[in-house]
Amino acid sequence: MKSNLYLFALLFSVLITSCETAEKKQLELSKLFSDHMVLQQNQEVAVWGGYTPGQIINLKGSWGEEVSVTSDGSGLWETKLQSPAAGGPHQLKVITADSTIVIDDILFGEVWLASGQSNMQMSLKGWPPNDPILNSAEEIAGANYPEIRMFTVARNMTVKPVDHIEGQWKAASPETAGDFSASAYFFARRLHQELNVPIGIVHSSWGGTAAEAWTSSKTLRELGDFDQELDAIEKPGVFDQVDQWFAQWPSKEFPTTEEEWQNVDFSDAEVPEPVFDDSDWIAVELPGRIDLINEQTFDGVVWLRKEFDLSEQPASDYTMSIGAIDDMDATYINGQKIGGLAGQGYWNVPRTMKVPQSLLKKGKNIIAIRVIDTGGGGSVGGPIELSNAQGVISLEGTWRSTQIAEIYMNKFYVYDPAKGNTGRPEIMQMNPNIPSVLYNAMMHPLVPYTIKGVIWYQGESNVGRDEQYKRLFPAMIGDWRQKWEYEFPFYFVQIAPYLYNPDPDRQVSQKLREAQRHSLKTANTGMVVTLDIGNPSNIHPANKRDVGSRLAGLALANDYGKDLVASGPLYKGFKTENSKLSVEFDFVGSGLFCPEKELTGFEIAGKDQVYVPARAKIKDNVVVLSHPNVKMPEYVRYAWRDDSHATLFNIEGLPASSFSSEEK
Repeated sequence: MKSNLYLFALLFSVLITSCETAEKKQLELSKLFSDHMVLQQNQEVAVWGGYTPGQIINLKGSWGEEVSVTSDGSGLWETKLQSPAAGGPHQLKVITADSTIVIDDILFGEVWLASGQSNMQMSLKGWPPNDPILNSAEEIAGANYPEIRMFTVARNMTVKPVDHIEGQWKAASPETAGDFSASAYFFARRLHQELNVPIGIVHSSWGGTAAEAWTSSKTLRELGDFDQELDAIEKPGVFDQVDQWFAQWPSKEFPTTEEEWQNVDFSDAEVPEPVFDDSDWIAVELPGRIDLINEQTFDGVVWLRKEFDLSEQPASDYTMSIGAIDDMDATYINGQKIGGLAGQGYWNVPRTMKVPQSLLKKGKNIIAIRVIDTGGGGSVGGPIELSNAQGVISLEGTWRSTQIAEIYMNKFYVYDPAKGNTGRPEIMQMNPNIPSVLYNAMMHPLVPYTIKGVIWYQGESNVGRDEQYKRLFPAMIGDWRQKWEYEFPFYFVQIAPYLYNPDPDRQVSQKLREAQRHSLKTANTGMVVTLDIGNPSNIHPANKRDVGSRLAGLALANDYGKDLVASGPLYKGFKTENSKLSVEFDFVGSGLFCPEKELTGFEIAGKDQVYVPARAKIKDNVVVLSHPNVKMPEYVRYAWRDDSHATLFNIEGLPASSFSSEEK
């Protein structure tokens, strides 16, 4: 009997030991808590990590602060440390019974979160040759600021919230600053120079992404606009179907050089030939988007073909003109390649190609364009035309289109050129514009790192959905504040002028700017206007110094007690007297000012809402408008085009925002 009891006790002991071993976890900290980090000064700052459940973790700061915390049943722990006034370097030790983590070179100062899409992601070294940063080389060479530090969150997307991120803190130097977010760097530099304290930036952005991707599913569900997409990604095994579809097609690695992009082969040499049968292809209207499959975004390779007739044999060469093609192209007429741009950085460059008269013939001719869309929006801009001394032939309108290769997991999967992707199921491929996926992977893991506030530069990917953005953007701000559990300041950049569409009747980005202006109704927010520093031919304006400096001005005025005017004039309202309309503004500063000979960009309309350019003048810090054909003006708007530029400023040099009195 004793023998049996001994055996039972031994087995029980082994079982208990095994369970304890299984539960034991290595001491971990979020990657945010690492060498060279910056913590918010004079505040209780959050620190968290993982360890064996039910065990004590001791934290000892070289500045004299010590706390202990016990990990919960899942092995997670979180505590707060009282931080000292700005300065450093300091050290933090995280100690358990069997391990110690030492974090060196900690500074205390002001910590801000920077997020958004490409204009926030864009680095100080720029994206040459076509997306430079103004004075990039000089700025990088002078970036010797060891107390400005940036943690850049590695890009990631997940269906469910995760706690893990990748990244590291780096101090600004000529060797490191080229990879810093340019807008965030210039923001940090002005704060550092005026406050004389360390500045930490947690930078989490992704080019070409929409605001809904940065918003939690809970908040999106409350809005109700994205339920279909959220339902789709929450279905069990939804992405297994994606894997099964692409497994049946041959794959091709991404080219790495411009020469490789020029010569990439998708087994599609016969497609530009006049005899190729495109009767099964779908119709698409150009100029316009070419990146949709059943309203889902597609990234990959698209062929476009169009037939056009010539009434007589050409007497001279033609010039082929196409608006910007996002991202790359190879263009053919009657089977012969006439040009195209392939490689990185050509997505916003209009195409101009010579067409020898010998390639064209009287009667039927075929133009074919292979477009490679590597991510984000995919489109062909206008005008699309052939021209010579005899006249212009428009090629806009209905084209035939098919997708012949698709991007999945950083590879091209090549379809049969004759059939395209016929039979492709309505699958949802993971991409960074799926609602909530960037919040889950790149924002949720940052909570609750103690921050002073947020700077944000995004909106381009929501152009065309301005009414939705009026609700979505404030909801996202509230979402983040709820997660951090305090109403931190949130300063954002109004999108810059850019010619999204040359047709003045189809321009809509001004409405997105207006939606951003309306977001100022959200408490503790501020907006930087960029009407004066945009580039209508480039969605990535080169002047990020003023962007960052103006963001810093908002923080200095609102959060650090500096006496300065930090905003340009913002529309307040108007009054009418007889045939004149007087527009009033907030933030006039030392007075309204027009640096040009004439104040332009203002339009007024009567009850019929037919707008005409107004005669404008500044009088007693209001703008007085009139037009001889508008006897009783009832509406006013300013800079109401994609490519508008600023003519109205305050004397402090900050531009007025575009606005429309119609938009409520």
